[in-house]
This record gives sequence, structure tokens and C-alpha cells, in this order.
Amino acid sequence: MNLFTFHLETRKLFRVEQAQITRACRFYFQQKNIIRLSGLLIMFFFMTSNVMAWPGEVLETFNAPGNISTGITWDGEYLWVSDRDSQKLYAINPESGEVEKTLEAPAWWPQGMTWDGEALWNVDVKGGLPLSENYEGVVYRINPQNNQVTRTVKLSVKKATGLAWDGQYLWVTDNASNEIVRINAYDGTTITSFKAPTKHSNGLTYDGKYLYVSDRYRDEIYMVSPENGSVIQILNAPGKYTRGLTFDGEYLWAVDSESDKIYKLVARDNEELKRFNPRKVKVTHTHKATNFGPGLLKSLDIHLAVPRDRDSQDIHGEVEFSKGMSDMPKDHWDQKTAHYHQEDMKAGSVFKASMTAEATLYQVRYFIDPAKVGSLDNIPEEVKEKYLRNNEKYQYEHPVIQDAVSQSVGDENNPYWIARKLYNYLIDNMYYEMVGGWNTAPAVLERGNGSCSEYAFAYIAMCRSAGIPARYVGSVVVRGDRSSMDDVYHRWAEIYMPGYGWIPVDPSGGDKDSPREQVDAFGSLDNRFLITTQSGGNSETMEWTYNSNEFYEKEPKTFVVTDHYADWKLVEEK
Repeated sequence: MNLFTFHLETRKLFRVEQAQITRACRFYFQQKNIIRLSGLLIMFFFMTSNVMAWPGEVLETFNAPGNISTGITWDGEYLWVSDRDSQKLYAINPESGEVEKTLEAPAWWPQGMTWDGEALWNVDVKGGLPLSENYEGVVYRINPQNNQVTRTVKLSVKKATGLAWDGQYLWVTDNASNEIVRINAYDGTTITSFKAPTKHSNGLTYDGKYLYVSDRYRDEIYMVSPENGSVIQILNAPGKYTRGLTFDGEYLWAVDSESDKIYKLVARDNEELKRFNPRKVKVTHTHKATNFGPGLLKSLDIHLAVPRDRDSQDIHGEVEFSKGMSDMPKDHWDQKTAHYHQEDMKAGSVFKASMTAEATLYQVRYFIDPAKVGSLDNIPEEVKEKYLRNNEKYQYEHPVIQDAVSQSVGDENNPYWIARKLYNYLIDNMYYEMVGGWNTAPAVLERGNGSCSEYAFAYIAMCRSAGIPARYVGSVVVRGDRSSMDDVYHRWAEIYMPGYGWIPVDPSGGDKDSPREQVDAFGSLDNRFLITTQSGGNSETMEWTYNSNEFYEKEPKTFVVTDHYADWKLVEEK
């Protein structure tokens, strides 16, 4: 078990007070006479209980007051929950979960709720008409002291569900148009709007900096920029139909109408990533060369990139190699390869070099808060020196690259938003197509299409031009079956975010219309990839390729074919 896994498991096992953890650890290790180690582990557990929490983690659960809870808000003292079935609004004690007060809902189809500092707001999806067949959103301002409606505002949105207050305006999720709309609370005028993260957005709240939006089909909660609608983080929703969200100044609260529960959640914390959905695999990667003659294949050098432990993968035991490996060099990017050398291969001869690795692959989600990202000046000099270099593949001094960076970045100086704007530029100006070859970054941008590798080259060039260190990683990919063969492979970029380190960004994978799908490729990684290669390009052993590479010399008019593929098998847990 590695340190990361141990960290996660201890958090699951030791959800008790720090004093209990300390006493238990001290007793155990005193019995073993390992006093110094016990002190270290006590410190580790102390850090674990304080630090190891991720956004969306459930801290507390209460029963909801009704059967179809649709909205929730916080007034500084109570949680207020709206219920569609009883047509009531309930004030809930956040310590005990007990109902302290009950009000009549202002109409018959109550949905999202919010608090403006003095009064409650409740949105009604049917315009307050019990038999209406049309969705006509109406929002009501309610005095919680006497249950009187003090303002009624008809909305331009057709199917209002979630509701939030930002100190000046109301925000509404519109499930008819799949938009999030900022409206004037006095007359319902639309101020701004942008595309919702998904087609099924429900709950909505504002934490003073970001909007949070829930989705009932994906069972997720999204942290969204109110400036442009960009999804910044994806959190797991606590239930299958999370319809209401609110923020109490420190924690998120969610109400779910399927489980009939109220959940207290971590909003933002020090934990920078979460690993989940482990998949244990055995992968054999083979690189083959065949000499069809008629002459000799005078020399053949094959390099297999050797995978290592990463946030998204644990390599179990030693990687196994086929017979005949010559040595295991490292290039100037610190990439290790298994090197095979052959000489004077006759016509008709075949040589295979293979590598077998057992690994656990994880889905990884990085929780990046743009406000916590350091400045470009905070990037270590050794990282800048290595990963801001220019070369013939990136050519970031080229006018095409310079113009793209200038257009997309403008006067932005936050490294996170610089990287997101460059990413958005590629999404807006490129489309995926495997056209053959790996062209330079300016050629790819000018052409407007490319493979995953070409997207990566273009993005790396733009990032480096803007002062953000960038590199690429390459992988073999499981194609969805329990046992499968992969000969297509995948490559994407990694960027250095000051304060966070290296973050995966897959510009070709994120080239989608959905804001949710876009962020899923920016700071997230699926458990389908065994990463073998980490490089900035122009490697002594791997050149610009990944997974494996070959060099050879042959006699004139001799026909040589090389091939490479990966065989995947899912390892059953015992």
C-alpha cells in the first residue's frame, strides 16, 4: 500500500476525535516500543484529520422534513427547506435537524429558495397556478416572521428550479433553456445569462465568489464562475436527486428528494485531489519489427517507455520485460526506457520487445481554486528553465501562436484563467481529425484541426508562450472491455499551476459543447489510461513519440515494418 492509499484508508477508518486517535496510536506503538515512529504517525493522523477532506465530502446527514424537498437556504440561524408535496417551508435547526418553524409556501409548486439578508425568496415553477399546464416561473419574497408575501416577480425563464442571491441580483436555473440567468429582483429583467453546466441543472447557491449548481442525472455539483459560466470544479452530489443547495459561510448544504435527506458538505478545503473508481489491470505493451527483405536490417534499437507511480496510477511490483533487454537509459526529461538492440536481422526475421506491468488505475479529480493559484513568479526556476523552452515543434515565437495567445489571454494574469482561456481558444478554433503526421503547433492552429498529439503540441506552445510551464504525457488506453487491444493510444498535456503542481489538461478530450465536459478534461483524468511517457519532446530515446520508439539502419531497398500494440486484461480482486 502506498502513502496516498494509506492516507485515504486511514481517513475512512479513523473518523473519531483527534484525542482518541492520538491515544490509540500512542498505546499501540508504545506496546511495540517504537516511540519515535509512533510520534510521526500521531502527527500524520493529526494532519489527516485536519487536512484530508475534499469538496463534496459528506460531514453530517439529517432527515428532510417532507417527501419531495425541492429547495434549501440559510438565513444565518436556520436552514429553510421547501417541500413540493406538503407545500410548506420549514425552518430547520442545523445542529439537531429538528423543525423549528413551518410556513405555508407562497404557491403550489415551490422550488428553489434563497435568503437576501432580510427575507426568504421562493421560486415557483408553475407561476403559482395549481392547474397550469405551462411553466411560467414566478419568484416570491416572503417575510419569515408573518409568512406574508412582500413581492411577486414574474420571470422571463420558463422552467425555474434553483434560486440564489448574490447580494444584488437573483440567479435562477432554467431547465427549459438549459441556462443560468441573473435577474433583477424587482422586475425580473434578465441581466446576464450563460449555458448551464449540463441539461439537467437543479439546485443553485452562491458562496460570495462562485455559484454551485447540482445535476440530478450525473449526481454531481459544479462550482461555476459567475463571470463566464466556466465550470471550475466537479463535486460528487450526496444523493440521486439533489434539488437544493445553500452555503452557510463555511459549508455547503444539499437537500435530496430521493433519499429525503439533508446533507452538510465540505465546500472548499486544502485537499487538492481525490482518487476513486480503482481499476486493477495487467498490460502488456509490445513493439515489433519485421524485415521483409531482401536485404539485411543492419541495426535495430527499440525503446519501451517504462511507467511509474503517478497520482492516477500505482505500479505493482517490478515491471517485467521480455528477454534480450540491453540497458535502461534515461533521457533529459528523466524518462526511463527499456532498450533493446539487434544487428544483422535477415529477411523474414521478426523481433519483438515487450513490457508487462500490473497497475491500479484511478479516476482522479483535482480541486483547483483559481483564488489559491499563485502567480507566474511563484513557479520554481528549475521548472521554468526546463518546461518553457522553445523548439521546432512548438515554435511559439511564430505570429500564429503569438496572435492566438494575445487574443485569448488579453490582460489576464491569473495562471489558472490564462490556462483556461488558452484551452477555450483551442475548443473554439479546432476540431478533432486524425489527418496523419504530427505537425508543428503553428501549422495545426492555422489548419484548425488535428489529432490528440497535435492538440497537445498547440496547447503546450501557447502555454509556454504565456509563461505557463507545459509538457505532455502519453498512454496506452483500455477501450472499455475486460480484455482488449489498443493500438491507437492517447496523448495530452500537463501544465504547472503554482501552488498545485502538475495538472492534466486534455484539449482534444475537452473539445465539447458542454461546460461540464470541458472541465472534465481540465484537471480530471479517467481510469482508462496507463501512462508510460512524460516528456517535453525531442527526447534522445523517444524523440517526439510516446509509449515506444525505434531507430534502425537497413540495406538499400530493404522493406521494414514496425508495429506496436497493448494487450489489456482486467485483474480480478481476490
